[in-house]
Amino acid sequence: MVNHPGLQEQSHDVALDITTETCPMTFVRTRLALDRMSSGQVLLVRMKGEEPRRNVPRTAAEQGHGVLGVREGEGGVTEVWLRRK
Repeated sequence: MVNHPGLQEQSHDVALDITTETCPMTFVRTRLALDRMSSGQVLLVRMKGEEPRRNVPRTAAEQGHGVLGVREGEGGVTEVWLRRK
């Protein structure tokens, strides 16, 4: 997993905002979004909180998806780029 605070905005095919969700819904919503995408497409997930920040990238990787990058944004929002397997 890449963690670059100054990471430039990466391109993505789909964006998902789960900043108002709590676990376990954070990954449920992420998985549903990934399931609707084609192989190789990139999902940008915006989330808040330590639990989703740990769990969403880890669980996506465990399911075979690629974690392309993680960026800490303003207001406690974390952005994660995932490539659909």
